[in-house]
Order: sequence, then C-alpha cells, then structure tokens
Amino acid sequence: WISSLDVHPSGDHIIAGSLDRRMAWFDLDLSSTPYKTLKYHERGLRSVGFHPRYPLMASASDDGTVHVFHSMVYSDLMRNPLVVPVKILRGHQIVNKLGVLSMCFHPTQPWLFSAGADGQILLYQDI
Repeated sequence: WISSLDVHPSGDHIIAGSLDRRMAWFDLDLSSTPYKTLKYHERGLRSVGFHPRYPLMASASDDGTVHVFHSMVYSDLMRNPLVVPVKILRGHQIVNKLGVLSMCFHPTQPWLFSAGADGQILLYQDI
C-alpha cells in the first residue's frame, strides 16, 4: 500500500512511501519502474518528501524515526541520481503501534518538522 507521495521540484522524479517499509524513487524520464528502492525503516512509512531547495529527502515511519537522505538529481541525463543516507532523527514515542505520522521540510531552511502519534510536533534544525 502506498502511504505517501512527493514530486521533486524539477518535476521529473517521484518518491513513494509504502506500508511495507519501502521508499521507491521513480525517474520519470527513464522508466515507469522504480529507479531505486530504499528499505531502511523497521515499520511502515507514513510520509516522504523532497526538500524544495536543498538536495535532501526524508521518510517518516511507524518505527518512530525520520530518515534523512542526501538526494542529488543531475540535469545531465547520463548521470544517475545520487542517494546517500545522512541521519536518523529520533524523538517521537510509539503509541498504539503508530510512530511518526507526518513530516515536512521548511521551504527555505534545511529544517524538518515531524508530527507523531504521541501528540508532539518536533523541529529538527541540525540535519
């Protein structure tokens, strides 16, 4: 089941998060099948997103964590997009098997907000 989608600011890439713990990156210029599938979480994904200005993307999960990745998309079609894990953000408690329900990036700063089933909204500034 797909739980979340986001479109890269360039418009040519999509990430999809699913409840089977996977985040799939689609390069719309290359194929309709995922370019890369990432499986870093221990439980289902609830939210995924690209940063609108910085080369970052993130995924939030019911395991109570948010994973942040450096994700570089090149304008040269001969170079593949780059994905590198950067940081695991913790701080939310798991409530009734639910962890981080939503996350979003600040539009101009390298900050990430997350909302959890524990009723907290957290701001991460050191990512």
